[in-house]
Amino acid sequence: MKDQNHYDVLIIGAGPIGMACAIEAKKANLSYVIIEKGALVNSLFNYPVFMTFFSTSQKLEIGGVPFVTINPKPNRNEAVEYYRRVAEKFDLNINLFERVIEVKKNESAIFKIKTAKENYTSGNVIVATGFYDVPLLMNVPGEDLPKVTHYYKDPHLYAFQNVLVVGANNSGVDAAVETYRKGANVTMLIRSEELGPHVKYWVRPDIENRIKEGAITAYFHSQLLEIREGEVDIQTPEGIKTIPNDFVIAMTGYQPDFSMLRKFGINLPESLCPVYNEETMETNVKGLYLAGVVCGGLDTHKLFIENSRVHAEMILKNIVGK
Repeated sequence: MKDQNHYDVLIIGAGPIGMACAIEAKKANLSYVIIEKGALVNSLFNYPVFMTFFSTSQKLEIGGVPFVTINPKPNRNEAVEYYRRVAEKFDLNINLFERVIEVKKNESAIFKIKTAKENYTSGNVIVATGFYDVPLLMNVPGEDLPKVTHYYKDPHLYAFQNVLVVGANNSGVDAAVETYRKGANVTMLIRSEELGPHVKYWVRPDIENRIKEGAITAYFHSQLLEIREGEVDIQTPEGIKTIPNDFVIAMTGYQPDFSMLRKFGINLPESLCPVYNEETMETNVKGLYLAGVVCGGLDTHKLFIENSRVHAEMILKNIVGK
């Protein structure tokens, strides 16, 4: 083990909250490193290109760096640029495109971290991995076909195609409206009787009017039965329907990597909400902390950047206090 690979704090995840933890570690003069399996703010990078945040720019700020935008709500491209500039300003120590494989605590209470590229040791580990890694599957025949995606990015791909959007929360509504405006023939499949309750207020009238006028076909109280090349079967209140289809955009939601959390030794009850101290963010494993939306388990609507930024200060205060 090389001496330069030992840190006071090792942070898993280079999203906004992982970066905020690194900034606090740097302020406390602690050695640290962020290990990220993908790009900087990888989840935000994989958001739809034209996505607009519900939060204002001030609520997305970290490290005291102003997030300046002329828009009432910032968009994905502005956020990616902002967080990159923050990383540059603080000269954060980040290892990108390096996946963490194992985190184990030895008899000396030191964590041994193995990644796909290197080995590290650290006195403390912060897991700030978010919830965007594991999509909630529909478990229907044909879900593994190349035309099916759980990660919608750019509407241009779907121009003049028959598109089925599964889901009616923000991601599903955005995908439906944006692909429709690029010339797609859009059908929405919605399990409940109405659109999701958290749909952004400035988008809701648009999707409701498109459905009302018939520009976008919506099947409520309906579900997907099977996906095949060129068509899909759906169960509707009027019976089973087969409709032409070129692409399925399954906006069914995401969840944290629970298998990884269990592998690290973190307790996960039946609710799948990780066990941690709400005052320090420390888990049942001493020295192992959770930060950001990963803390919410399956309740991914409970925590956002704006209300989990404080985790960074809480965690570093506890680490320094030890």
